[in-house]
Amino acid sequence: MGIGITAIIGIATLVIGFFVGKLLTKGNVDQQLAAAKATEEKAKKDAESLLSDAKRKSENILREAQTNAENTKKEKMYEAKEHFLKLKEEHTKEIAEKDRRIIENEGKQKAKEQSLNAKMENFSRKEKEMDELKDQLNAQLEVARKKREDLDKAHEAHIQQLEKVAQLSAEEAKAQLVELLKDKARTDAMAHIKMVMDEAQLKANKESKKIIIQSIQRTAAEVAIENTVSVFNLTSDDQKGQIIGREGRNIRALEAATGVEIIVDDTPEAIIISGYDAYRREIARLSLQRLVSDGRIHPARIEEVVAKTEKQLEAQILEIGERTVIDLGIHGLHPELIRIVGKMRFRSSYGQNLLQHSREVANLCALMASELGLNAKMAKRAGLLHDIGKVSDEDPELSHALLGAKLCEKYGEHPSIINAVGAHHDEMEMTYIISPIIQACDAISGARPGARREILESYLKRINELETLALSYQGVNKAYAIQAGRELRVIVESEKVTDKESEEMSFKIAQQIQDEMTYPGQVKVTVIRELRSVAVAK
Repeated sequence: MGIGITAIIGIATLVIGFFVGKLLTKGNVDQQLAAAKATEEKAKKDAESLLSDAKRKSENILREAQTNAENTKKEKMYEAKEHFLKLKEEHTKEIAEKDRRIIENEGKQKAKEQSLNAKMENFSRKEKEMDELKDQLNAQLEVARKKREDLDKAHEAHIQQLEKVAQLSAEEAKAQLVELLKDKARTDAMAHIKMVMDEAQLKANKESKKIIIQSIQRTAAEVAIENTVSVFNLTSDDQKGQIIGREGRNIRALEAATGVEIIVDDTPEAIIISGYDAYRREIARLSLQRLVSDGRIHPARIEEVVAKTEKQLEAQILEIGERTVIDLGIHGLHPELIRIVGKMRFRSSYGQNLLQHSREVANLCALMASELGLNAKMAKRAGLLHDIGKVSDEDPELSHALLGAKLCEKYGEHPSIINAVGAHHDEMEMTYIISPIIQACDAISGARPGARREILESYLKRINELETLALSYQGVNKAYAIQAGRELRVIVESEKVTDKESEEMSFKIAQQIQDEMTYPGQVKVTVIRELRSVAVAK
């Protein structure tokens, strides 16, 4: 406020000086002085008026600031008071809660003390009872000891009397009795062991059949047999010409790139992809799908599309493998083994899809292992991997079981899984308990009705082999395998084979079948020799 007054006085002085200078310049000094004096007085009055106004305003501002400060102080004091009351209330609640807990704990402690006191009283009472019982027992023991001494004396007298009558000492009689008891114990033990073994064998057969039947019933699987052809549908027959190409160059390029046979016949709006390798058939099908949708079909484009399709199918194989192990709940499998599992999707064994077969074997193994109290996860893992040797390109000289065991060992599988995979066709000695389980479940999956084409094929092959074997003997006229190959009837020429030779022939044929062929059950060989006289009346 002092600076404002000073500024006002300075301004007034400048104004006065200005007017004084102006008056002096005009030469009218007296008039100018008078005017300057009047101006100075006016300026002084104005300055006083301004000073008065400034003082009044500053007082108003000061009063207003004091009023605001008082209000702010009151508000802060009110807020602080409210906060204090809130904290005090919370503190009071905490103290009340703590007091309640202390009272609770005191009550529990008192209850424990009362219970402990009751137990101590009970214990003291029982201790007194035990002391009384101990005294009674000691008295009874003393009586029993005296009776035992009397009994021993009587026994010794009785033994002496027996020795006199039997003319044998006690030790000799004991030795004879021990020998008799040993012989009887051996006989009873042998009979008991035989009975237990027979009962265990009967029970084991019954239980094993029960477990196998339950496992089969609890695991259902599709049994559709895969074919060796795939059908590719077209939108119109005009596309067949594009696929064939000029002078057949497109279809030849496609067959050379995929390794399958493309059959284009009169089938409307469809062509047939033929080949034993399902993997190559799938590459050909996907490649044709791309080429037809793109419309550009020529040899260079075909090679490019086939190469891209192979990469795409490799990624799909890995995805199939990952989905399979996730569905079965198998963890920690090596990525290469997962890829091989996915590759099983495009491999079949006697018409049965290999991946579907392996999944079924894995589930059967888990169920059977659970029934036997074994590690179900380990059995399921071995069941999934038991046929991975069929889809590997390594060491083709080895059988698929030994090759699968080699792959499992290479990628860090457990020794029990390696043994189960390698021994499921008896090409390796079974050293772990899960190995026979894998073998049994593999046989169950392959023996399901309709699961494999091999059942009919092997049946026809066995029938043909039986008849061919019989026809190889001298003097055999005809041979028929009947009753699904369980009986072989051989008709010989009576002029070339005698009755005695017929008997020898039946024995030799049966022996050769037993030594050279594999068959279920038994094969009965019947040699028929008869003399037929034929006359024609004209």
